Amino acid sequence: MSTEKKLQHIVIVGGGFAGFLLAKRINPEKFRVTLVDRKNFHAFPPLFYQIASSGLEPAAICFPFRKELRKLRHVRFHMGEALAVDTQKQILTTNTGNINYDYLVLATGTTNNFFNMPELRERVYTLKSTAEAIRLRNEILFCLERACTCADPESRRTLLCFTVVGGGPTGVEIAGALGEMKKYILSREYPEISPCDMRVVIVEGSDRLLQNMSTEASTKSRQYLEQLEVEVITGHTMKSFDGTYVSFDNGDKIKCHTLIWTAGITGEPLKGIPETSIGKGRRIVTDEYNRVVGCENLFAIGDIALLTEKNYPKGHPQVAQVAIQQSKLLAKNLNRNSFETPFRYKDKGNMATIGRNRAVADLPYLKLYGRPAWFTWMGVHLVSILGMKNKIITFLNWCWYYFTYNATLRLLIRPTRYPKRNEE
Repeated sequence: MSTEKKLQHIVIVGGGFAGFLLAKRINPEKFRVTLVDRKNFHAFPPLFYQIASSGLEPAAICFPFRKELRKLRHVRFHMGEALAVDTQKQILTTNTGNINYDYLVLATGTTNNFFNMPELRERVYTLKSTAEAIRLRNEILFCLERACTCADPESRRTLLCFTVVGGGPTGVEIAGALGEMKKYILSREYPEISPCDMRVVIVEGSDRLLQNMSTEASTKSRQYLEQLEVEVITGHTMKSFDGTYVSFDNGDKIKCHTLIWTAGITGEPLKGIPETSIGKGRRIVTDEYNRVVGCENLFAIGDIALLTEKNYPKGHPQVAQVAIQQSKLLAKNLNRNSFETPFRYKDKGNMATIGRNRAVADLPYLKLYGRPAWFTWMGVHLVSILGMKNKIITFLNWCWYYFTYNATLRLLIRPTRYPKRNEE
């Protein structure tokens, strides 16, 4: 215990790619670490859409913090939600108590941006967490089961209309998964439903899908989606959704039961962070060493951090590779107590998958499409998942589905009511 007191205390808020990997890289001879997260597991966001489409079980892409941290004697896990920070007294306030720190690292990621349409929060389905992915999976399966017993053709078509708003990687991937379900699975497992009654629509406000990728990748992704009978609408923005009709800026409307929102993200800075340290997209402004501007001993990494440089005047892309590289450099700087090496992002490319054998990949020196891109995407994601067991389960699931189009995970399981209890 006396040894712990002599070590400086680093508190990391957020157990995503940035926070979790940073905790593992901190020198145990110089620091003790507390990792704070509202969940007790690390999740793999790029595969949330596969949970939602019944392609993978949740446990395949989630890894318990305590299982990994038991090997790291200098790291403790604190399950709780960070609420505020006192940068003068160096105290982090959570819903389960206060934590004193010598250094505080914010790696809280981002949340959904509804673009001044707060009513959407109660009406749309999102894909920013494992719980949200499970909720969407349940909704998709519920709509299919209800459609099987629905006698009214109009109501059945409404139940089977899935609208995806947002043409980024997440939107393209969940739309592709739904398109595969319509084309290959519906007639086999839901014979009561005609595939013609199921409608999948993806809407993107700009002129093309996958804006952050090459024009060729955008064109190919649209082609692949249309092969899966997904309707692609570009150049129009959604104006409202009342629970039945999706309205667009050109006056068109789509009657649908399920709207999946993947259109934007925004930061959620902790209370106590000065407004002068918060930039565009509610991201926390940092210098090139990931130190929060205007605050002592406070750092931000990953999606929540806004670091501008010559090649990225609007900040770095909010992707896993940035978080991983920032965590590596910050650990290096903290461990040697010297901030001489600035952060420089090395872009390793972007990719997205649109169903079996359909993918696009923009790599630094190569562009891949179709089956080569799909196998590349699969390899990169398998390597990135934590835990050998998870890698094996995911690989076996993908192999089984690749050859059979048969997923055993289309289970509609909803949580039952908890017993009433007294809250302390």
